[in-house]
Amino acid sequence: MTTSFLNRACHHVLAASLLSIPFALAAQTTSPQQEADWRRANDAVGALKRGHADVLKWEQANTVASTTTPGGTTGMAIPTAEAAVRMAWAVHRDLARALARLGPRNEQLIAEGRWTKLDPSLQRRVEDAGEVLEVAAAGRKAWIEAVAAQQVLKHQRDMLEASQAAYELGQRMVTVGNWSKLQLSPVQLAASNARMNLRRAQQAAAQAQANLVKTMGQTGLQEGFVLPDQLPAIPAQPLTATDLQKRADAVRNQLPDAESLRNRALSKVAMNVYWAAHALAQDSQGDILKTREFITEETVLHYNGMLKSVWDLLDEVRNQSQATVDAIGAQRDFWLAEADLQWVLQGGEPDSFVGLGGAGGDAPAAAAH
Repeated sequence: MTTSFLNRACHHVLAASLLSIPFALAAQTTSPQQEADWRRANDAVGALKRGHADVLKWEQANTVASTTTPGGTTGMAIPTAEAAVRMAWAVHRDLARALARLGPRNEQLIAEGRWTKLDPSLQRRVEDAGEVLEVAAAGRKAWIEAVAAQQVLKHQRDMLEASQAAYELGQRMVTVGNWSKLQLSPVQLAASNARMNLRRAQQAAAQAQANLVKTMGQTGLQEGFVLPDQLPAIPAQPLTATDLQKRADAVRNQLPDAESLRNRALSKVAMNVYWAAHALAQDSQGDILKTREFITEETVLHYNGMLKSVWDLLDEVRNQSQATVDAIGAQRDFWLAEADLQWVLQGGEPDSFVGLGGAGGDAPAAAAH
């Protein structure tokens, strides 16, 4: 299931709920005075940006706008992690000789992230091969974090839309006398929290873009990069313990004793983080999202049958968007863990490993070696 499909579903549900709100509330008014109050409130809401008649048009415009990079970036495109790696290499002109010695095949394997296919003796035979790999890892990870942060930002906007819609509906219910201000308070808090989360996501996306710009050596030249809408899908199966251990042993045979001991400890941590990250990403993108999609579909059906309230519908829009945000974070963490693992299996020493904390859009926490 793709996040773009979930996003379209969220917008559809939100638009449907907003368009149906006047009819739902009109049915609750029982007196001429309440009817008149409701009409005035309804007319006022019709003038809002998400007014009843214009809601679909507004949602379509918002969807288009939210697919761009933070700040409306229209700079250079980096469509893949491979492109990010090659751009990062281009900044380090002193690596040209090492890349030439590596040869086209090894260069392609490194750029594509297929490091386990490299000769374990590569770094011992080719001077500066370690720096080539280190720059490649930095470029790949900066790109992963920037793409994920942009994805999260898009869905945080969706959650804010659902929360604001609920709050506006609650305000109208207070206006026509169907709700008290106390009943409105939790809905108001939810909207405030959604605004705070959006600001956090905006800051995280801006920081990730800034780090990508710096890593690509474009500070002062680019404000940001145009990135793909989503990260690559995770593999169905992770690398096995047998394959990884065989690879780790082959690399350690090329290292001095002191480095071999450090690499042994790092490999164990990197493998465990990698497997855990894959399991978390599979769970968050599999059963959880499928179940959430089922709940959303059933909620819509029950709402259409007048068995669920508009509050249930709006809550489910927020829940589905939150599940998608969590899945994006897990997907990001897997690719970061995979990049670290491949670097370790070449004898590298990452400063830290991803923490797998499920930070919805925040920079991934680092785990100590």
